[in-house]
Amino acid sequence: MSVSDPVQLVQKIRAALAPRSLGDWPTPLEPAAALAGDVGIAELSLKREDRSSARYGGNKVRGLEFLVAGAAPGTAFVTVGGTGSTHCLATAVHATAARCRAVIAQFPQPETPMSQAVAAACAAHAALVVRARSRGTLPLAMVEAWHRARALGPRRWIPGGGAQPSAVVGHLIAGLELAQQVVEPPDEIVLPLGTGGTAAGVALAIATLRWPTRVVAVRVAPALVANRWRSLWLAHGARRLLARHAVPLPAPRSLEIVDGVGQGYGWPTVDGEAAARLAARHGLVLDPTYGAKAFAFLLRRATGNVHRVVFWHTFAAPGPTVEPAA
Repeated sequence: MSVSDPVQLVQKIRAALAPRSLGDWPTPLEPAAALAGDVGIAELSLKREDRSSARYGGNKVRGLEFLVAGAAPGTAFVTVGGTGSTHCLATAVHATAARCRAVIAQFPQPETPMSQAVAAACAAHAALVVRARSRGTLPLAMVEAWHRARALGPRRWIPGGGAQPSAVVGHLIAGLELAQQVVEPPDEIVLPLGTGGTAAGVALAIATLRWPTRVVAVRVAPALVANRWRSLWLAHGARRLLARHAVPLPAPRSLEIVDGVGQGYGWPTVDGEAAARLAARHGLVLDPTYGAKAFAFLLRRATGNVHRVVFWHTFAAPGPTVEPAA
């Protein structure tokens, strides 16, 4: 099928799945001409997912609207992530907005100023944080978190990174927003690839819009988690979910995956640090775990016939805009 009116399609999706309103949509698409010049491409735009919510932004708000939908007040959302996980922080902040609570199991990741700030904000906003001593003991921390959440109210599990087909629908909507924000389709969309939900949604959106755009996913997590199969499985799951609600979509477009993980998840890379410094000179804050590694791809690639690029800016730094827990 083709899409003649993406706005109408988004309205139909929201009416069918009834997500909880958590964000401020659409997020801006900002031209970045000076940064494009420094990178060496003709046209660069930034999809500002970091501005998705005044409470606390980032790309994870997209999926949370669908993951927390229909939950009764007092529900305890149990999830998992690294100590610097913005998914965990977004879950904690927006659970409070939904009159619910968050219980988080966390594994240690390399400490950076960004990850430490996120970890501190998580501890301040979650009802309970259970920290594993190592990744190997994370399953025990998850079991403990799930068990202890029972005392807080009815429980609902949210997978790490929000990587679930219903959450992918939120990222599909993000991709559909581009149709109203660009004059012509971009040659390429570049985004970080972690648990795969964002990449899955964008790939499904590009297929739905029938654009020739390439979706380049820069892998920043181990291949066991961040891979083409998992992302497309999530995209197909979102497509099946929408089909059951009488919203048929075409099969998702495949992803072009490039490796940017470096030493491992959460470890800064030399290329990523250089990318972050360049972006900072233009007022763009990139985190070392996701955004810096993805943006580094733009600095090291041969641009070839790529003239118009959209960079998916997923990270929101915790700060004074994060509202205190109730």
